[in-house]
Amino acid sequence: MDDPKEHTRCPARGTCPVFLALSSGAVRYAPSVLGPALEGSLREEPWDTDSQPHPDEGHPPPLEAVPVPWKSVGPCKSHRESPGGLAETPGGEEAQGEEGPAAGQLDVLRLRSSSMEIREKGSEFLKEELHKAQKELKLKDEECERLSKVREQLERELEELTASLFEEAHKMVREANMKQAASEKQLKEARGKVDTTLFAEFQAWRESPTLDKTCPFLDRVYREDVGPCLDFTMQELSALVRAAVEDNTLTIEPVASQTLPAVKVATVACGSTNTCALSGLARACRHRIRLGDSESHYYISPSSRARITAVCNFFTYVRYIQQGLVRQEAEPMFWEITRLRKEMSLAKLGFFPQEA
Repeated sequence: MDDPKEHTRCPARGTCPVFLALSSGAVRYAPSVLGPALEGSLREEPWDTDSQPHPDEGHPPPLEAVPVPWKSVGPCKSHRESPGGLAETPGGEEAQGEEGPAAGQLDVLRLRSSSMEIREKGSEFLKEELHKAQKELKLKDEECERLSKVREQLERELEELTASLFEEAHKMVREANMKQAASEKQLKEARGKVDTTLFAEFQAWRESPTLDKTCPFLDRVYREDVGPCLDFTMQELSALVRAAVEDNTLTIEPVASQTLPAVKVATVACGSTNTCALSGLARACRHRIRLGDSESHYYISPSSRARITAVCNFFTYVRYIQQGLVRQEAEPMFWEITRLRKEMSLAKLGFFPQEA
């Protein structure tokens, strides 16, 4: 401990009872608050420098403790007590020196807390993104699997379709071969039944085809098929129709809903939509004919139209042969001529398609 003699005297008045009271521990105070009180006490009671302490009293009575509210302004390290019990306040430089590390440590803690919070939020964000990516990847895998199944199904269907098409094609080829064989067989059988005279006449006409009806082949066809097929009740109009068919100047057209009034040519009535101009019979006429460049129209029945059409088809095929447009052997041509003659015979007998 320090020597008490060094502290029992005031620098100005000798022995200082205030210092003695404070040093004995009777009063503790904050220097910033008690300083004026002490200064006032010292001013009111001057001390005698030569007076000595009373031997019975020992130390002067302690001063009354003034209640001073203690206000903390910082951490515990900002105030400290002296070894004698006095609360000492460090200077400005010392306080700043002690608060500097604490503030720096607080900043470090705050930075660490912010860094941890950022890491946690970043981790949560990355987890969410990873979950989304996994979900999208799963959906894409499912879509790929579905498309793969669809592709496999399409491939199977394509294979089945290809196989069925090949089978159908082979079946059609077999049927065609069978039909061809049957046709060839019928042709061979028919060759023995064909009238050699008719075929010879056709071959002679085919070597130098002509439309002159004086040749044996056309003369026979005129007498047996064309003449009877175009022989109608109205003889004068029948002759005109026959000449127009031979010259290929006859026109057949359907009857419109509204037609022009009928006109007369010579003494032959053109008829109406309810009377055939060739047969003279009351029939529903859905077609009419025009001869050459004439403006006159003649209404004809379905039966008359079928007979005229059959003859026109025969002459059309004969003209194709004459012009060299039919490139076949003699036998197929002859059988086609025979078929056309058959159509004329059926039309002459009154057999014709219903659409006629």
